[in-house]
Amino acid sequence: MAYQTFLQEYMLIPPVTRAYTTACVITTLAVQMDLVSPFQLYFNPILILKKFQIWRLLTTFLFFGNLGFNFFFNLIFTYRYCRMLEEGSFRGRTADFVVMFMFGGVLMILCAFFVNLLFLGQAFTIMIVYVWSRRNVFVRMNFFGLMNFQAPYLPWVLLGFSVLLGNAISVDLVGMAIGHIYFFLEDILPRQRGGHKMLKTPKLLKKLFDAPAEHPDYVPLPELANVRPGGFDWRRRDDANDRNR
Repeated sequence: MAYQTFLQEYMLIPPVTRAYTTACVITTLAVQMDLVSPFQLYFNPILILKKFQIWRLLTTFLFFGNLGFNFFFNLIFTYRYCRMLEEGSFRGRTADFVVMFMFGGVLMILCAFFVNLLFLGQAFTIMIVYVWSRRNVFVRMNFFGLMNFQAPYLPWVLLGFSVLLGNAISVDLVGMAIGHIYFFLEDILPRQRGGHKMLKTPKLLKKLFDAPAEHPDYVPLPELANVRPGGFDWRRRDDANDRNR
């Protein structure tokens, strides 16, 4: 019963959030059980370009470190804000959410070629948090019961907390910068005079991830109450016969 309950709850998680967080957990467990080494996962431009170790372009986003506070902290924030985005402003637009993932991932990879970033999972988390915070500006936040603030300050609070943990500030700044670029292109630029939407979701992704829309000419059948399966209201016929007698 417990397994079935867990499975049902797991399947209720939106698909993108479910896939990404599951991949992060599996990757971390694989490292913990010595099935793979972090040296096989980190971003290395030389090994990618010369040795064709293409998988590093993906695994750099999936490893938050060994099991410990830093791993659980990043995983919880990733799951929480990724799910809220997918169930909130991206509800019914899974393909658009996938485009956000791809857009952020590509820009972070480009940054990693010029900035010494080995693992990009934390930057990806900050990007997700940043986009959510900018779309929920009036939400009041409480950070571990220590301080209260508006949602747009959340990425900066996480940046300060990351510094206290001894993490590199450049990782968080990259995530915030790319999150702001996405927010500007998606939410600000289209609303400006003469502005337009630059990020467009390919039709192929919409076919793969989004539910098909109803045909514009489709007219659903009216819902008739008290109608028997035969499609004819026999009570009306009986009433008419009584009146004619």
